[in-house]
Amino acid sequence: MATEPAAAEATVPSLVDRYFTRWYKADVKGKPCEDHCILQHSNRICVITLAESHPVLQSGKIIKSISYQISTNCSRLQNKVSGKFKRGAQFLTELAPLCKIYCSDGEEYTVSSCVRGRLMEVNENILHKPSILQEKPSTEGYIAVVLPKFEESKSITEGLLTQKQYEEVLVKRTNATTATS
Repeated sequence: MATEPAAAEATVPSLVDRYFTRWYKADVKGKPCEDHCILQHSNRICVITLAESHPVLQSGKIIKSISYQISTNCSRLQNKVSGKFKRGAQFLTELAPLCKIYCSDGEEYTVSSCVRGRLMEVNENILHKPSILQEKPSTEGYIAVVLPKFEESKSITEGLLTQKQYEEVLVKRTNATTATS
């Protein structure tokens, strides 16, 4: 009897798994292994995160800083959204950069939107504590929240991989690296 609750707890899906569908973009902008994960809620909101296989999460890198300053004239922190129609939100394309991650080894990674839509918010908490990006990438360490246009909400997943397709890509990568070694 004492083991029954423990068995039930092990099968309970997480909040993210329960309410979001995971979509993946592999090798963003042609950069190997720089994969992003898009968590799509049933209300069509998309949360942009790093995929589990991203180099920042894999190789034990130390994040020095994160910047939402994309260019001299564009900062994602300046995004101010208001009202029912989300006035003032910056419009993003699939390849629009969201932030830059700087690591202590000199590596720099640019995180892209991967979906077209309006930028609702950026996660300012990762600016003050970059380690949560590595510790909890799907929850507190998210990058940004994007709201696709209603008309495009069904088509935004075109060009993105499902969880199963993404796992197949990872297996192919692993096989390719072991074959070359």
